[in-house]
Amino acid sequence: MIIANAVCKRYSEGLTALRDVSFAIEDGEMVFITGHSGAGKTTLVRLLAAIERPTSGSIIVNGQNLASLRRGAIPYLRRNFGLIFQDQKLLFDRSVLDNVLLPLAIIGLAPKEAARRARAALDKVGLQAREKAFPIALSGGEQQRLAIARAVVNRPAILLADEPTANLDSDTAADILDIFQAFHQVGVTVILATHDPQWMKHLGPRVLRLEHGRLSGADGDAL
Repeated sequence: MIIANAVCKRYSEGLTALRDVSFAIEDGEMVFITGHSGAGKTTLVRLLAAIERPTSGSIIVNGQNLASLRRGAIPYLRRNFGLIFQDQKLLFDRSVLDNVLLPLAIIGLAPKEAARRARAALDKVGLQAREKAFPIALSGGEQQRLAIARAVVNRPAILLADEPTANLDSDTAADILDIFQAFHQVGVTVILATHDPQWMKHLGPRVLRLEHGRLSGADGDAL
């Protein structure tokens, strides 16, 4: 479970990105974080992933207060997360398969089991036939699928994605969102930040709407 209570985030240059944001996300929910450009969506995703810390308030993930975690504990926390960001951070000097193997190598999984898991993840996103290709040879949609495969190869309990359909055509975007829906249907908590509202009717998620750094409307389930 994820609980955010009175979360504020201010940056040193005086920008307040989030103000008094409170909500709860149950295990296995699908939640969209929506809002205009600059509403605070990316900041909230980064806080949930413990990439940044709130200026005030608390974020509790599975009973752990992210603001009070020691830095050395954060990598272990993140093993519960699959993270997908707009810039993807793919390694263009490594093959598709090697990109997906990287998180498993970091945790020291045996090579044979790592290869099995990596190919299973590629199969889930429809890229198994492209395992020897390099990311530069993939389309934008295929690169996003690769980022998802790498995010889920550790079998995370929570998937966090920031604008996962940005710059994709509508058909490719629909395919990407179907992948997220499939993970949600097997019990993964899925949290997507997006400025594009057209997918809400298609997937029927719960919605947290941000306006100028504050939650707007009743869907936020403020605490």
